[in-house]
Amino acid sequence: MTFRFRGVNASSGMGVADHGKNAFLELKRKQVHRYVIIKIDENKKEVVVEKTGNPTEIFDDFTASLAENDCRYAVYDFDFVTSENFQKSKIFFVHWSPTTSCIRAKIVYTTSKDAFKRELDGFHYEIQATDPTEVDLEVLKDRAH
Repeated sequence: MTFRFRGVNASSGMGVADHGKNAFLELKRKQVHRYVIIKIDENKKEVVVEKTGNPTEIFDDFTASLAENDCRYAVYDFDFVTSENFQKSKIFFVHWSPTTSCIRAKIVYTTSKDAFKRELDGFHYEIQATDPTEVDLEVLKDRAH
């Protein structure tokens, strides 16, 4: 399913429309998604939900969905059990910017990130990753605890 983020913001020329906000809210409320992969379409000046993962998908499904050679934003709902044996959930915002991506994409994603995050409030943690080791499950566990 593809959602388009429309409304334009002043800093990057791209904003978040209702459909995109809904995908994030569905993840946040655990009703539908485990993760959301988000792509900037520079030609259309839109931010597009590229993929959503169903709640049964695992972390490896999420990382496999990240583009190997291109930047993306991603949101991941991380469930874990605390040392006190409580079930918890933390929402991670991932700015995926692999070293193999082109410089222009890195600039566009970096300059659009703050405005994008303001539109979708509710992230607990942010990770900026340039290679898979920086968005490893152990990194999420360390941050969440």
